[in-house]
Amino acid sequence: MDPAAAPFPYKLVATDLDGTLLRDDGTVSGRTREALAATTAAGAAHIIVTGRSVPWTRHVLDDLGYEGLAVCGQGAQVYHAGEHRLLTSLTLDRQLAGLALAKIESETGPLALAVSRDGLDGEVLVTSGYRLQEGPLRSTLVEDPAELWAAPLNKVYVQHPELDDDALAQVARATVGSLVDVVMAGEGIVEILPLGLSKATGLSLAARRLGLKAADTIAFGDMPNDIPMFGWARHGVAMANAHAELKAVADEITDSNADDGIAVVLEKLLLG
Repeated sequence: MDPAAAPFPYKLVATDLDGTLLRDDGTVSGRTREALAATTAAGAAHIIVTGRSVPWTRHVLDDLGYEGLAVCGQGAQVYHAGEHRLLTSLTLDRQLAGLALAKIESETGPLALAVSRDGLDGEVLVTSGYRLQEGPLRSTLVEDPAELWAAPLNKVYVQHPELDDDALAQVARATVGSLVDVVMAGEGIVEILPLGLSKATGLSLAARRLGLKAADTIAFGDMPNDIPMFGWARHGVAMANAHAELKAVADEITDSNADDGIAVVLEKLLLG
C-alpha cells in the first residue's frame, strides 16, 4: 500500500474500540494495524474513542504501541497514551446520579449496579447481581452498595433482571433524560452519564488539541453511543455488526470488526 498514491481525504480517523477496532477476541488484526499505520504515514491522526474508562483501556493501547490521544469513558476522559497522563476528566454528580437511579427504579424495580471511579487507576465496583462480561477487565465486588458512592465517579452502569438493554435504556431515558444522559454502549452495558456528555464532547476536545475539526474527521463505530460522534464527524462509518440505530444514521456501512471493516475503508481511501 503506497500512502503517496493519493492525498488522504481526512486529517483525523476516530475509531471506537469494542466491536469496531477490536475483533471479538480483543485483538487488532495485522491488516487493520497496517492500514492505520499507512493512514498516519499519509498525514492523518488516529484517535481511539471508547466507552471504557482509562484503566480498562490502557492495556489495549500499550499492546498497540499507541502513543496518541485517546478519548475514554464515553467522552469524560482525554488521555495521552504516550505520556500515560490524564489530560481532562469530567465526573458525574453523585447526588444527581442517586436521584436518577431512584426515579428509574420507581419505574422498573430494583437494578443491579456498577460504577467507574474517576482517575488513572479508578476501580470499577460492582454489586451482587451485576453481570460482567468474561475477560481480563478488572472489577471489585462490593457488599455494601454505599461503597459505590464513596469517591468521584465517571459513570454508573445499570442492568435489569428482565428488561433487555434497549428497553432499559428507553425507560431510563424517558424517566431521567432531563437530569442525566443514558446510553447503550454494548451488550449488557447501559450507562448513566453527566448530562450533555458524549463521545462527540471528548472527541472535539481531543481534536482541538491537535488543531483539527469535525470537517477533518472520519469516524468508525458500532453502537448507539457512537451516534453523537457520527453527528459531529464529517463522515460516519458503521460496522456490519453495528446496532440498527447507528446504521440508520451512518453515511456508510463497512464489513464487520471480524472482517477488517476499518481496513477495508482506509485502504480504499489511501488508493484515492
